[in-house]
Amino acid sequence: MANTHNSIHEQWSSRWTFILATIGASIGLGNLWRFPYVAGANGGGAFVIVYLFFVFAISVPLMMAELSLGRRGQQSPVNTIRKLREESAAGGLWQLIGWFSILAPLMALCFYAVVAGWSLDYIARATAGGFVAIEPKQAGLLFDQLLASPWRLGMWYSLYLILTVYVVSKGVKQGLEKASNIMMPALFCMIIMLVIYAHITGDPMRAWSFMFNPDFSKLTSKSVLIALGQALFSVSVGTGALLTYGAYMSKNVNIISSSWIIALADTCAALMAGLAIFPIVFASGLNPAEGPGLMFISLPVALGQMPGGYFFAIVFFVLVFFAAFSSSLAMLEPFVSWLMEHKGYARVPVTVCTGFVVWCIGISAVLSFNILSDFTPLSFIPLYESSNMFDILDFTVSNIMLPINALLIAVFTGWVFGRHILRDEMEMKSEAGYRLWSFLVRYLAPVAVSFVVISSFVDN
Repeated sequence: MANTHNSIHEQWSSRWTFILATIGASIGLGNLWRFPYVAGANGGGAFVIVYLFFVFAISVPLMMAELSLGRRGQQSPVNTIRKLREESAAGGLWQLIGWFSILAPLMALCFYAVVAGWSLDYIARATAGGFVAIEPKQAGLLFDQLLASPWRLGMWYSLYLILTVYVVSKGVKQGLEKASNIMMPALFCMIIMLVIYAHITGDPMRAWSFMFNPDFSKLTSKSVLIALGQALFSVSVGTGALLTYGAYMSKNVNIISSSWIIALADTCAALMAGLAIFPIVFASGLNPAEGPGLMFISLPVALGQMPGGYFFAIVFFVLVFFAAFSSSLAMLEPFVSWLMEHKGYARVPVTVCTGFVVWCIGISAVLSFNILSDFTPLSFIPLYESSNMFDILDFTVSNIMLPINALLIAVFTGWVFGRHILRDEMEMKSEAGYRLWSFLVRYLAPVAVSFVVISSFVDN
């Protein structure tokens, strides 16, 4: 059974606050544009089928294991892994899981907050009516002007980080919980509202065909790897969020059912985002493959030409902000929890100091879009030969740290740490269910994640 709570950290008030917070950690900017597009570009319904298989066969079992590790350790990822290593007499190599789980999300926040800050600028523009009847050339110019201005970009980046630091500094119950309890229901309400609006004013038939019409001829080995990588990191495996949020769980939370709810909610959010965006995209004759440009250039144009576009442009960019912000909280919390344990300092000064360090590093990512766009400090390394600071941070976290951490977690939970202990932690009573989970964690997950790690280097 789970240990009694003896951590310096607070616990979640209820199972549902934990679920909402973890859903918030999982849903991010990638759900709003990357998943719907890659699904459509890689076989539509065929890609979705492969993606769902990976979610349920690999991501959910690993999520269960990682949450169980977190709850058993009841500390920051670093100290949780240290405690579990001692419990299982595991070598020092496995401590990398703890360090990757606090450093990778912190580094990710340095560049993620830059992009997320764009949403604040666009909320202000939408509220001022800046997208009403806007022309494509003008929309492109506005976006270019934002990126070209270090002061404007830095202002929104700084404000976004200040908001993140403020919420995390309030703690689990007064900060993370309150934000999640407000943002997650609001986020799903906004997505549903936008889906209805898009189906009334847009071209829903083409959107459904693009996303769900099975075309197995478009499924390649690369498509399968994309689906696997999306399935892993969309539900926050290896990002530090599950280890950290799991440590705040009480023993009466059912890990198995909670994992399924989180995975299903994250998948539904990604699919609904596509059904909200692509009817408008196709009705306006836009290119669905534009990535961030789709959100910040093409969609403002499309919404600006449609009935009710003023209101729904505001709703859309508030949705973008909520999706990004809930993930950012989970990026900052792991490092803060470790510092509180390591130094014994109070949460507020620790959070403020950590936020300041993130801000200092992230300024280089802000300047990568303008003043330092041609600054490539690691050009002597082949993987980084043409990368500015934003690209370096992005590649290091997304292609190196997160895939390797996910692989380490898969092997540690499957082969090193006692699976019977995790079974007790999860309260998995079914023998057949345990054997299936054990097989997936021990064999399928490590092999699958290994392919993701290898492809991260081969493709670059």
